[in-house]
Amino acid sequence: MNTDMVLDEFRQAGALLDGHFILSSGRHSGFFLQKAFVFMSPPATQRLCRALADKVIAANLGPFDVIVSPAVGGLIPGYETARQMGLRAMYVEREGGEFCLRRGFALESGARVLIVEDIVTTGLSSRECITAVRALGANVIAEACLIDRSGGKADVGAPLLSLAQVDFPTYAPDNVPDDLAAIPAIKPGSRALGK
Repeated sequence: MNTDMVLDEFRQAGALLDGHFILSSGRHSGFFLQKAFVFMSPPATQRLCRALADKVIAANLGPFDVIVSPAVGGLIPGYETARQMGLRAMYVEREGGEFCLRRGFALESGARVLIVEDIVTTGLSSRECITAVRALGANVIAEACLIDRSGGKADVGAPLLSLAQVDFPTYAPDNVPDDLAAIPAIKPGSRALGK
């Protein structure tokens, strides 16, 4: 599955939005990928995550013991990619603003972990997730995401495999172009959850 095919899945689900958005990174953009619309369709989610699993397998970075994803956005693709690869899936969530394993999840020291994310923009959530997993003594081998919207520029702190790569412009809050600033901004992301 290539970038155009991935974006077609988002378009068909009404998940490629135009407007003025404040991303979870705090940056502003005229485009938002509302992956929740895609994840409402089990067949679309299965197609995307099967393709992501195939890409990870073809990269020959494994074997992996477990997939860990950051909540909330990574829950569904993390689970479905783990299902496609025959692995266990767990997730980190924020507690006091920091990612940690909860709900009885535990990683063995040295466990070979694949991080699975939905969409990477700056890589901040990914880096925080990877830091939390490594702090538990696990070995993060790589990260895989459905869409890298940084155009390959994000540094997540591990090798990053993406099913699609786009370079939608983003802007610092104090550097938003006038045409975008004229549109009321909305903040559809989940980073503020759990704070």
